[in-house]
Amino acid sequence: MIAMENSDFDANLAAAAGDDAQLRAELIASFRQSVAQNVDLLRRARCDGNWEVAAMRLIGLGSSFHAPELVRLAKVAQSSAPGDPVILRQLSHYSESLADKV
Repeated sequence: MIAMENSDFDANLAAAAGDDAQLRAELIASFRQSVAQNVDLLRRARCDGNWEVAAMRLIGLGSSFHAPELVRLAKVAQSSAPGDPVILRQLSHYSESLADKV
């Protein structure tokens, strides 16, 4: 699944940035920052509503960047209890793994 994600994600970046390496790096950095911010919102959520909104934002972000692994993780979060440490750890790991793409 990760190989598929890489190809979907990379194809989406190639379509958006073409051969412009600087633009590609900026898009990845922006995506990573958005993922990290929304994971932080999940981490700070103290009620079902805030947790749900943050999870839905991650689903939308993953969908717009063709990142199916992020969508999958966000859907798991959406069905989990607020503060679930397992999904928060998985999402944090996903966010950190994006540094390797730059």
